[in-house]
Amino acid sequence: MQVVFHTGAHNTDEDRIIKCLLKNRSDFAEGGVSVPPPGRYRKLLHQTMLAMSEAPPAEDAREVLLETILEGDDCDRLLLSNENFFCVPNMALRGGQFYDKGDERVRFLTQLFAGDEIEIHLGICNPVTYLPAHFRRSKYEDFAEMTFGADPRDLRWSDLVYRIRENNPDISLTVWCNEDTPLIWGQIIREMAGLNPNVKIKGGFDLLTEIMTPEGMKRFRGYLADHPTMTEIQKRRVIAAFLDKYALEEMIEEELDLPGWTDEMVDELTEQYDEDVFEIARIPGVTFIAP
Repeated sequence: MQVVFHTGAHNTDEDRIIKCLLKNRSDFAEGGVSVPPPGRYRKLLHQTMLAMSEAPPAEDAREVLLETILEGDDCDRLLLSNENFFCVPNMALRGGQFYDKGDERVRFLTQLFAGDEIEIHLGICNPVTYLPAHFRRSKYEDFAEMTFGADPRDLRWSDLVYRIRENNPDISLTVWCNEDTPLIWGQIIREMAGLNPNVKIKGGFDLLTEIMTPEGMKRFRGYLADHPTMTEIQKRRVIAAFLDKYALEEMIEEELDLPGWTDEMVDELTEQYDEDVFEIARIPGVTFIAP
């Protein structure tokens, strides 16, 4: 069986992704792909992996988990999603790095589902937007305490990706940038479900509906209807053009309100992030989804 686990930075599109997967649940099931409700597995997996920090899993752990998650159904591919898979939000920057236990959690997953094919799908985002959003939702009142004293300029997503690859060489790892999700939304969902690029899915433009004006969406859907043979790459160019003209600014702009952050700091972090993304795309064994 293929076990696919999706996670990401705590302010990426995890909720939207699980909603889209659930919307396609019946159609996916016909192809042997199971999308169980998150309530069946999130707490269960969290408790199981906490216990694995102290001792190996029981011999029948996989069967017990699958019986609860699938409720007796059979499948060839199991899709699970949880933004807290690597850790709870307040511990996201423990050790002065992104998700210091991420590679350990992946190792636990391979132990739990020994013999299965494990895929990790990971969404990342610019520290310029990640850190302020994370600070607002955290328990911390001091930014340095939240980052465990790390300089934001020292944080690299590639460090996390390298740790996962080096300590879990047999898993499949797919990565994308949250900034690109409006353009690659359909591919993200299809990659998770193991579908061919041209297979239609429900909710393929749900994210666009949230960030584009109603007039823009109407014109966009009309354009698609008039050009039914467009390739995926052509669709992305069309989406980019429509967003350039019809995007809802309040939906795509993020607050960068950390004290002491200058324009120069934001530019420096963004440039480092771009270089970090380029590095990730070149890591052996990583499938990187780009627009």
